[in-house]
Amino acid sequence: MSVPSRLVEFVEALREHGIPAGPSETVDAAAALKVLGLADRERAREGLAAALVRRGGQRAVFDATFDLYFPLGEGAPERARATPTGAEDLRDQLADALAANDRAELTQLAGLAVDLLGQYGEANGAGGGWSAHQALDKLQPQTLIVRVLAAIRAGTPAEFTDRLDRDDVRRRVEDFRELVRTEARRRAAELRGRERVARHGVAPSADRVDFLLASRAQLAELRRAVHPLSRKLATRLAARRRRHARGQMDLRRTLRRSLSTGGVPLKPAYRRHAPGRPEIVLLCDLSGSVAGFANFTMLLVQALRDQFSKIRVFAFIDACDEITHLVDSGAADPEDLGARILADATLTRWDGHSDYGNSLREFTERYADAVGSRTSVLILGDARTNGGDPNLPALRRIIASAKHAYWLNPERTELWSTGDSAAHEYATCIPMHECRNVRQLTRLVTRLLPD
Repeated sequence: MSVPSRLVEFVEALREHGIPAGPSETVDAAAALKVLGLADRERAREGLAAALVRRGGQRAVFDATFDLYFPLGEGAPERARATPTGAEDLRDQLADALAANDRAELTQLAGLAVDLLGQYGEANGAGGGWSAHQALDKLQPQTLIVRVLAAIRAGTPAEFTDRLDRDDVRRRVEDFRELVRTEARRRAAELRGRERVARHGVAPSADRVDFLLASRAQLAELRRAVHPLSRKLATRLAARRRRHARGQMDLRRTLRRSLSTGGVPLKPAYRRHAPGRPEIVLLCDLSGSVAGFANFTMLLVQALRDQFSKIRVFAFIDACDEITHLVDSGAADPEDLGARILADATLTRWDGHSDYGNSLREFTERYADAVGSRTSVLILGDARTNGGDPNLPALRRIIASAKHAYWLNPERTELWSTGDSAAHEYATCIPMHECRNVRQLTRLVTRLLPD
């Protein structure tokens, strides 16, 4: 396959993963590749990244896809050194390479680890392949940190840089683990095709990870992204508010202005109005995996507080309680927000399973004054009632007093009203939107929140 064809396929794979590389970016990438060439692979990588990556958080997706379409080699890795006889021999060589921080040696050892420890089934058959998880599980490189640290010090006593040295070794180990994952994807791509592995084997960027499927590390990355995202959203909301402040055309003032131009209305005049900042009420389900979605959304809205006149936050599992003060104080320490809410708020009175009916009833009885004519209500939850009464009358009373009301559901639309979900019943009372990841949440926040 020619280099231009390979580049076009590479750009198409990036677009499938949400990196908006269009024709102009592709032309820039081709020009960069023509100048840089492919002799220095890492230099070519950086050139293509400069031409194709436009937003933060996309580099990991770019690197994983680049390694598939511009691999370091083909087939089994070369074995320049003595072939390891097993996991222990490989661990000895890995410890030496980590201590020397020899990138070339680590790359070769990653290939050997996959080849020797990661193969399952028949490698050339339909049921076989290579697994980075299996190779890393057998090799256990994270257990070499103390050994590598001792080799680096070479018998010298620990100094005040001990913590920095240990962190540096951890980074080396994590880099090696990523090399193993890259090698496993490369070998799988040779067996099953680059397009298939690029589609299913490359982890999505943080803004495309499903809230309900996100790991603890991914949720932590999302929490770190709250403030940069909030600044971007605040800029969008403020610009939209300025546009809407212009109002309708003032015909009388426009005609008066046109007298100086012979009756031609070159500069239309508009009726100005000052749009008020809305009040926001969040009603959040904090049970199970839905809690990660609710926590992130609470932190995001709290970070946007300057765009609203008032924010009140309520949480529930089988009981409802106000947690506005906890969210406000939790903005500085988002990782512990969920635990602090569960410890300080009264969200359960029975068995700790979601009870939307009782929670909605409690909200109408205790906090009906929180919703007024200027209030926008956002309900966050999967609408799974555990077979209980959905209590639609209570929901109608809440939204009847609100200016706007929306329900954000982190489940796929196809799963609504399956099992114990009452999503379609609630959707008869309130507009319900699928909100599975940060990208959808960003779009909904800018589109649904009033001016």
